[in-house]
This record gives sequence, C-alpha cells and structure tokens, in this order.
Amino acid sequence: METVLVTGGNGLIGQHICSGLLKKGYAVISADINEGNYNEGKLNYSWIQVAPNDKNGYAEIFENNKIDILIHGACTVDNDLGPIVTDKEMSDAKACDKFIYRYAMTEGVKKVILLSTDQVYDFPKTREPIREDNDLKPNTNYAALKYSSEKALVSEMSHHKEVMVCIARYSPVYTLNFTDNLVAKITDPKDGSKFVYGKGQYGFQMCCVHNLVDFILCFAKNADDMSYAGVYNVSDKLLTTAADIITFMRENHRLGPVMQKSPSGAISKIKGLFGGNKEEKTNYRYLDLSKIENNNMLDNTKASKLASFRWDIHNTK
Repeated sequence: METVLVTGGNGLIGQHICSGLLKKGYAVISADINEGNYNEGKLNYSWIQVAPNDKNGYAEIFENNKIDILIHGACTVDNDLGPIVTDKEMSDAKACDKFIYRYAMTEGVKKVILLSTDQVYDFPKTREPIREDNDLKPNTNYAALKYSSEKALVSEMSHHKEVMVCIARYSPVYTLNFTDNLVAKITDPKDGSKFVYGKGQYGFQMCCVHNLVDFILCFAKNADDMSYAGVYNVSDKLLTTAADIITFMRENHRLGPVMQKSPSGAISKIKGLFGGNKEEKTNYRYLDLSKIENNNMLDNTKASKLASFRWDIHNTK
C-alpha cells in the first residue's frame, strides 16, 4: 500500500483529496494546522498537526514515515487561506515550500503533485484558449505565491531527476455547498451588489472540486513514466456562464436581488476604473470587470488524457 502525504489536507480541497485517496486504497497522512472534519481512527488515515512553516514538524513526518507521493496543497486558497493573501502569508509559503520539497525528494518520494493556479497566466485579450506554454504574468499575491512555489519545485527537481513532478494549474473551485468563487463572478467589486450583463451568456472558467480530485487520483495511479511529468491545466470542460451561476444559486441556495445591466458599452466604460488597487492584488476572488467580455478558457486537453472532466455546475455534489 502506497502512502500519500497531503499538505493542507484538512481544508476544503484537501479533505476531498484525502477522501478520494482513501477510497482508492492509499494510506493517507494529512498535514495541517487545523483538525478538520475527519474522525480519529479512520482506517489508513492519520492527521498530523503542523503549520506550513514548521520545518521540524515536516522533518519528523518524512523521517518517521515512508512517503511515496506528496500532494502539496498547503497555502492554497479555499484550503488554508481566506480570500485575502497577505505579504506575510506569501513569505511563509515561500519559506516552507523549499524545505518541504527538499525533505520529500531526499527521503525518496516518487511523485510530487503541486496544487497551483491558473492565475499565474497572462490572460490574453483574445478568446484563444490558454495552454500550458502560454506566457506567465502573476499579478496577484496569490498568483505570485503559487508561481514562487512552482519555481522552488522545479529548482529542487533539477537535483532529483528521478522524481516525477506534476504542477496542476486549476481554475477557481466550487461544489454544491461551496459557492464563494461562483458568487464572486456576479458580484460588483465596487459595492458588493449582485449583477448580470444582458442575459448573462458570458462565461468564466471554473473547476468543480471533483474534477480536480479525479485528475489527481488518475495522475497518482496512472502516470507511470517521466513522459507524464510537467504542467497541466485542470478545469471544467466548458465555461460556466453568469446565467448558470444565478440559476444554480437560486435553485440550491439563497440569492438576493440581481441587478441587470445593459451589455452594450457598459463593460467598456468601466474598463480601467478598478485596476491597480490593493484589493485587486490581494483578494483572490476580486472580479476584474475588464475581462468579462473575454470568456478566457483553459485548454485542458493534456489533462483530459488522464481524467475525463465529467463534473460541472449542473451535476456537482
């Protein structure tokens, strides 16, 4: 039985990953500062309380356990952090990434999967799909945090070429009950009101948590040679429209009034009004109104060869 260490394993994303791994027959160690919702005594599961920057704590984990796979999700939004990513959190993450990767590869871990973000990309002004080799431009604190983690992983990997590395750049996540990232797409950043342009047929690239977990499980099990190493885009197959979000929220949750705004010229008039402020840089969920028209979509063709992305806003659970 292979043993998987999931850092940040008791957060929203981490718990889904741990649950999926257990169902697939892995032994799972969750490393997190918070206890989470798992009960002690769950078969083949253990939780070790450790802060992301606790070097000694992670040293003990790797020294006392034979870890086969590392899934690094600590310092991931919707997991260990709230929507605001501070300079201190960026600094803590940068420090912990280096020693976690070093411990893992020195102690013989066979695979390392890093949870990153599609925010590292320079989102194009056209509607061309964003591929793994597109230009990078991490403008937000969260994107800078994850880009730094990617670079630290690649740097350590250069000394351990036998370790298979996967960087999963995924879109903002959601489930049936976790809707913060969905609601952010119909929230005016200026006053917090809910709005929609026209009939809401413009879309956003989102990622159902179950699609992310399916990809991670498939990579852990089926990536059996170095040709699988590299960067993967992970997301839903199709864009999620503003109209989809409004319908979903009204059917499954509470949603107050939604203002309808005219799409003709309305978006172009507000372009640039909100750019460059502190909240846009620090708030992971900040809605850049100037990009609504673009319908930017991730090309997840590479990842779909490992996992079929069957979940979306209509069948999430």
